[in-house]
Amino acid sequence: MLSSIRKQALSKTRHSLLRTFSSTGAVDAEPAMDSAGVAGGEDIVEIALPESSFEGYMLDVPDLTYKVTKGNLLQMYKDMIIIRRMEMACDALYKAKKIRGFCHLSVGQEAIAVGIENAITKRDTVITSYRCHGFTYMRGSSVQAVLAELMGKRSGVSYGKGGSMHMYTDGFYGGNGIVGAQVPLGAGLAFAHQYKNEDVCAFALYGDGASNQGQVFESFNMAKLWNLPAVFACENNKYGMGTAASRSSAMTEYFKRGQYIPGLKVNGMDILAVYQASKFAKHWCVSGNGPIVLEYETYRYGGHSMSDPGTTYRTRDEIQHMRSKNDPIAGLKMHLLDLGIATEDEIKAYDKAARKYVDEQVELADAAPAPEAKMSILFEDVYVPGSETPTLRGRISDDTWDFKKNGFAYRE
Repeated sequence: MLSSIRKQALSKTRHSLLRTFSSTGAVDAEPAMDSAGVAGGEDIVEIALPESSFEGYMLDVPDLTYKVTKGNLLQMYKDMIIIRRMEMACDALYKAKKIRGFCHLSVGQEAIAVGIENAITKRDTVITSYRCHGFTYMRGSSVQAVLAELMGKRSGVSYGKGGSMHMYTDGFYGGNGIVGAQVPLGAGLAFAHQYKNEDVCAFALYGDGASNQGQVFESFNMAKLWNLPAVFACENNKYGMGTAASRSSAMTEYFKRGQYIPGLKVNGMDILAVYQASKFAKHWCVSGNGPIVLEYETYRYGGHSMSDPGTTYRTRDEIQHMRSKNDPIAGLKMHLLDLGIATEDEIKAYDKAARKYVDEQVELADAAPAPEAKMSILFEDVYVPGSETPTLRGRISDDTWDFKKNGFAYRE
């Protein structure tokens, strides 16, 4: 059963309308899709991926050529620049001490959240680890709700109670702070879809640092036994905290870790490859093939978290090489220019609109009020309203909370 915090967070983010925007700041309507998944009435282009985009394990890799609308490509670019700007704002707010505690940024990894979301529907479910800001936005939250959550505001996506690692919105089950714990939860989401005969799948994302956990392999086993529609997706950003993958894993081919589950390695710095692989994975699952293991090979430009400069265990040259040669936003920009989908001036306008939108969202989040200093807030969101137990035990007897009284049970 969902807690009330999650149910209320779902309802308040349903109406978020700032995920799509035009160069003038206007909202774009979502186009109607045909049976092939291509929007009708839009210009279509053919994408040709390099052979290095995929590597398969016990399966044939996705087609390297596919068709997509120009509108889809533009939307993916807009989504990525919003997330990049949002994460840069998080960095600045943390350094200004307006964000406290843990804060894990995904600068460099934007193609994964954006590629997945543009390849699936809102009926599919997603669960990930603590590097979750971009996923929260892509699933439907506003930037304001994400930033307000980081600053502990009542208008945050989890009412200021979750912070950087615990965010939820419609069809998105976190943001989970326990390393690897989201993987069995993702298997549970897939089981729910199967149990209800839904033609959808669950994406459960985890990092290379979590890949050696026992619960990951237990989830693989159960998902294969029951042939669950689960996409187990490893975001391999090369470093688990400050430890290189080769120093923590005897085998770094994470897409083969499923053993009896087919796998696919994907260039996670190329959103066009991520998009195609994610569509392939969903189709694999909903076609009755059971689970699949994906490995998105990606890279984070910053450290593990805001407390990690990220330069003691890797060189600045390595980081600069990835930024200059493999950046997902710059890569898609080149495709937009080469395919004649957008001009330099139009792309500059998109960038300017993204910067303006995020700046406005920062101001709104910063101006939002903090939670009231009242005890009842501590006991909210434990039960779905109407399903509460009569009392909730506190630290000591005098702290026992009475839900009917809306106060302490044994205090006057």
